[in-house]
Amino acid sequence: MKLRNLLYAQSGGVTSVINTTAAGVIETARASNEIGKVYAGKNGISGILKEELVDTSLESDTQINFLKYTPGGAFGSCRYKLKDPKEDPTQYLRLLEVFKSHNIRYFLYNGGGDSQDTTNKIASFTKKSGFPVQCIGIPKTVDNDLPFTDNCPGFGSVAKYIAVSTMEASFDVASMASTSTKVFVLEVMGRHVGWIAAAGGLVDPSIPVVILFPEVSFDEQAFLDKVDNNVKEFGYCTIVVSEGTKWPDGRFLAEQGTRDDFGHAQLGGAAPVVA
Repeated sequence: MKLRNLLYAQSGGVTSVINTTAAGVIETARASNEIGKVYAGKNGISGILKEELVDTSLESDTQINFLKYTPGGAFGSCRYKLKDPKEDPTQYLRLLEVFKSHNIRYFLYNGGGDSQDTTNKIASFTKKSGFPVQCIGIPKTVDNDLPFTDNCPGFGSVAKYIAVSTMEASFDVASMASTSTKVFVLEVMGRHVGWIAAAGGLVDPSIPVVILFPEVSFDEQAFLDKVDNNVKEFGYCTIVVSEGTKWPDGRFLAEQGTRDDFGHAQLGGAAPVVA
């Protein structure tokens, strides 16, 4: 019986470890007796629609191992939203055509929440079409907000980065606080969850840090009082604000009134509001 092939692709913003996941997928598939070739989609689902596939069997085991130390997205990524198949099945029919052409019966999509949604849509469509493809969403998100995952690949590296950045910025401000800036504001990612913002608290306990979370409504007066008290007691204060911090009425501090391709409010700018 002809072995079934596997297709892997990367989606969304890449992390410093996404290529390690790619290496794990390819190495595990190579060790299997049930999987034939492993293809990688160029630039995520957008490349697959164009049938731009990379045959990883042409690369040596050594080259695949190098992926673990390669930054960026080795196969390219994308932010591309598939329409509901009930509204427009055109793209899904095209994907089915590509899957059949290359005998792909396993599809692994490496990304965050929207990528998991894409994976589920493709799985349902292929099943209903009589050519079921085993679709698996591989977690990847710095926000660490995917259900049923304790620790998403990508979060550890950003948590370390934010903790170190918060500490170094605090030391800088403390050095000049007597005659210059006394408050430093650091804005971090995190639309609905504050794991990244919380990482700003992983600093020396002597550093006065105020953290604003998406899960906690912004109390302006309480916030100002806390910062004022820190400045009086320590001489300075560091603030870590999540991009998803909201006013009591539910509006984002950083909401610009625009939406991205996935329908999310476009954020970025919570720090200036807080400042």
